[in-house]
Amino acid sequence: MQHEAFANTEDFGGPDVAPGPGRISRPGADAPYADYELGKPYDEMFTREGAVRGPYAALDSRLSTLSLEELVRRQQTCEQSFLHQGITFTVYSDNRATERIIPTDLLPRIITASEWARLEAGLTQRIVALNLFLRDIYNEGRVLKDGVIPRTLIYGSKHYRREMRGLPVPHGAYVNICGSDMIRNEAGDFVVLEDNLRVPSGVSYMLANRDVARRAFPAVFRSMGVRPIEHYPLELLATLRSLTPFTEDVSIAVLTPGVFNSAYFEHAFLARQMGVELVEGRDLLVNDNVVYTRTTSGLKRIDVIYRRIDDDFIDPLNFREDSALGVPGLFNAYRAGNVTIANALGTGVADDKAVYAYVPRLIRYYLAEEPILNNVETFLCREEKSLSHVLANLDKLVVKAVGESGGYGMLVGPHASQKERDEFAAKIKADPDNYIAQPTIQLSTAPTFVGNGVEARHVDLRPFILHGAETKIVPGALTRVALKRGSLVVNSSQGGGSKDTWVLSQ
Repeated sequence: MQHEAFANTEDFGGPDVAPGPGRISRPGADAPYADYELGKPYDEMFTREGAVRGPYAALDSRLSTLSLEELVRRQQTCEQSFLHQGITFTVYSDNRATERIIPTDLLPRIITASEWARLEAGLTQRIVALNLFLRDIYNEGRVLKDGVIPRTLIYGSKHYRREMRGLPVPHGAYVNICGSDMIRNEAGDFVVLEDNLRVPSGVSYMLANRDVARRAFPAVFRSMGVRPIEHYPLELLATLRSLTPFTEDVSIAVLTPGVFNSAYFEHAFLARQMGVELVEGRDLLVNDNVVYTRTTSGLKRIDVIYRRIDDDFIDPLNFREDSALGVPGLFNAYRAGNVTIANALGTGVADDKAVYAYVPRLIRYYLAEEPILNNVETFLCREEKSLSHVLANLDKLVVKAVGESGGYGMLVGPHASQKERDEFAAKIKADPDNYIAQPTIQLSTAPTFVGNGVEARHVDLRPFILHGAETKIVPGALTRVALKRGSLVVNSSQGGGSKDTWVLSQ
């Protein structure tokens, strides 16, 4: 599961969490929670005083009746289910075993109806504003003329595609599938960490986690009124269909880089669930600016492509000429209006970590509304005052290259040596426009079964937003969890895992 990793913390394990108020200790709960530590971060299940939060009461009651052996058995059942389904991810940096079963935790994370309503409203507001922004910068450019965001930030971005200028996009929806990364701050409020607008992954694991968690605690699941998520593939299919002017016989394909891609399981899973073609670049051809796929019965026209390939590799005639993953002539067919590509090319410019800092301003500019969801505080090194602050506080901040993902080009100040900070300071001074900084963030913790009991582990949240003729958000999300004690690393390639997210109906 090679997600864009948790931006502030993904590439370091970190020391154990600093001691907080203490351990959970109460009648009937000592066995499962014997090593459950409450530290400084917000805990999803327990208050700072150790009382169970209301939404977790039913789960807590059930856990208190189960033996360690029974919990181990249920966890093993979850893992065997993933194994039998072939739910895997690829670790390119590990020469010993590139293919691994995604770690999963049988304990769900629970979100209340009111919390979800705020998330849903805020994420809808955000994706509408970001699509208006993309439409603007590829057409009139009003936001640049009005000085809301610097021209150099947009035109200098490696993700800005001049080829997209003036091209019509169905419903003005450049971003059709979005996976925003959220965290809870120490007050318990959700804030946006980053917007994943290019080819966000992880939704298949969200669906798989639901299947195993529901079977691990069937009575608790039934009693709590958990909202369903199983219809996500149908919602995705409806969104893709809405991107064409046709009402019948719309032919859709999922374009994958192939079996060696880290998220190939997801590509195949979604294609199968939607009942559409799963194709690689070599399966497609373009004739007279129309896209076809090769089938055993001949050529079949393709109207919509849900691409899981980055912009650079999608068409060797227009972008990287050495790409063997894309389709020669695909962009010409797109430009001619004969095929729709989701997400549209060039969306990465709004996924830039520096542009992220301007999203609240963009919401005010395009919608005349205050942001419902806050950003993490961000310092733009391109601004002289912020640059001075960052250089003076490298030991307290996380610094990131604006166009990178997956933890590359990043300094975690509190966990770096003085030599590393000095070397990184030189990089920032040489190219301040390329860097932003944020305070180190304490991820919230949630109960996680770790083999010998239930302990607190750090988590983040990735809801999935669909945007076409309308905006839809399935009431669930991928919760990523740092499985090692004290670790803030939620990325699966570095020891993280995932768990189900239960959104309550009331």
